[in-house]
Amino acid sequence: MEEDEKRNRYIQLRLNEYEFREIEEKFRNSGLKSKSEFIRVMVLEGLMIYIDEKTAKDIYRAVSSVSNNVNQIARRVNSTGNVYAEDIAEIKNGVSEIWQQLRSFRSQLQSIKPSPILQTPKRPTADD
Repeated sequence: MEEDEKRNRYIQLRLNEYEFREIEEKFRNSGLKSKSEFIRVMVLEGLMIYIDEKTAKDIYRAVSSVSNNVNQIARRVNSTGNVYAEDIAEIKNGVSEIWQQLRSFRSQLQSIKPSPILQTPKRPTADD
């Protein structure tokens, strides 16, 4: 958009109290000058990312499993004073599984590219 082009179109938006407070807080943390600018940037340049619930649950389940194993091993070590190689191997395998899932998730996030529809094209000027 050219600097001197006026914004003369208006959109009315209805929000509940929670939504309003969330937008206010995000605006304050954005560092942008005006709420209108913030909302324009979020709508025109922002991305909505869908995270598959199964992926999130699988990662959560793997972390929970390792933490439960660590707790069980800690109880056994506290009561017997012994640490077993199998216990350490089990934790290492669990942590390895978590890292594998996190790397896959990170790869998916890094592959996200803005949609051409969302990119605002440069308007031609009289010099073009």
